[in-house]
Amino acid sequence: MKRLLAACALAALVGCASAPPPPPAPSGPAPLTNVQIIEAVALAGKDGVELVVTPLVDPHVEDLRERASKAQARARYARADKELLKALAITPDDPDLLQWRAELAVLRNQRAEAEALAQRSIQLGPKSGPLCRRNWTLLKLLRDARGEAENVASANAMLERCTIAPPVRM
Repeated sequence: MKRLLAACALAALVGCASAPPPPPAPSGPAPLTNVQIIEAVALAGKDGVELVVTPLVDPHVEDLRERASKAQARARYARADKELLKALAITPDDPDLLQWRAELAVLRNQRAEAEALAQRSIQLGPKSGPLCRRNWTLLKLLRDARGEAENVASANAMLERCTIAPPVRM
């Protein structure tokens, strides 16, 4: 009898318990996926109004770039990266190839490597134009994904310097 009363009392207490609160709603927009980051970087790299000077490309490097492009189109990111490494063996300080490797690193979910490659591209590359915008857009988005608001602001300021307005002609 005592056990029956104890069980009834326990059941009454359990019935009084409230349901757990609903999980908190996510604050802010959802983080960008790796593919969305690369799409934003590509968009930032569209030619602007500035003069862009591109060096001549070694024919061997051009073939490797084409292979890398085909591999990337088939989502074979590691294969594309290998082709770019071969190209960098020929032209080791090519900032465009370094940035491309950075973007492939994002697609391979290697964000720390991507940031290091983008920073190296910035050191070697132009300080304005499409490549500059791709560099700083990538860094800004990677820093934003880590929640580094101050570093995002810094990258954004550098990004704004990448586009130089043409002189006003009268």
